[in-house]
Amino acid sequence: MTWLATPAGAVLVLFILRDVFHTLWHPTRHGGLSRLVMVSLWWLSPRLGKRRRPAGLAGPLGMVTVVATWALTVAVGWGLIYWPHMPEDFSYAAGLVPSEHAGPLDALYISLVTLATLGLGDIAPASGWLRVFAPLEALVGFVLLSATVAWILGIYPALARRRALALRLSHVRRSRATAQALDSDGGAALLDGLASDLSTITVDFLQYSESYYFHDGDENTSLPRQLRYALGLADQANGAHHPDVRLSASVLRRALDDLAVVLDERFLRTGKGPERVFAAYADDHGQPQGPDGPPQDGGSGRS
Repeated sequence: MTWLATPAGAVLVLFILRDVFHTLWHPTRHGGLSRLVMVSLWWLSPRLGKRRRPAGLAGPLGMVTVVATWALTVAVGWGLIYWPHMPEDFSYAAGLVPSEHAGPLDALYISLVTLATLGLGDIAPASGWLRVFAPLEALVGFVLLSATVAWILGIYPALARRRALALRLSHVRRSRATAQALDSDGGAALLDGLASDLSTITVDFLQYSESYYFHDGDENTSLPRQLRYALGLADQANGAHHPDVRLSASVLRRALDDLAVVLDERFLRTGKGPERVFAAYADDHGQPQGPDGPPQDGGSGRS
């Protein structure tokens, strides 16, 4: 029955390549395996201890686990392709007895050496089609390495943008900005900037959905904590006398609505409006909701 190993190995390799494609290069869909790993670690993190999630382990550990799973599964898959053809279709270095090095572990060893592009040469494919398949595995190993680097270079700037937006909202909240102060050209420009940043964050959640599973421990850089304030800001600015402020407030509210839709469809599935979605987002990240928007008169705007 060892002949079944080759098609089974090919299926494993294709499954991982599909998962890499949908995780990194096809942002309208999720990679099945990578999403399962990230969701599972996110679900487990608060149950392993209250200090685990605030330490920010779920996201980074999830990425490491996904990459390790990709590499190990590809190595096992290619090993299954090699195994039925050992030792007849392989050449062995002097001192190695072919019949003693033709088991599953030897096939996995060849696969790992090839995937890592080490090229030790002590056991090498000798038949024509296997001599083509081995370099293909090395190419897949290079693709996995490149994909990992691209993933890191994509997710961490997205996290930086998310935290920068949260910090900017925190700055507005802590500056004691009043509704009267927002009813101006400067207020309109501020609301426009927030709406633009929210649109970018919405796209980040679509393209780098794994960034959702990174926890922001500091309250001033935690977007889940600041979104309630952003809602209040948009709603109160909607009653301003300045027409540009009302327009900017409407755009900000639409940006918040779009973000709520993405969060709900991709992660939370509450089926509720933005207020309930943002409350669920804050709860899922272990964050209390921040205060509402600025007061109508000259108050502090603090909770």
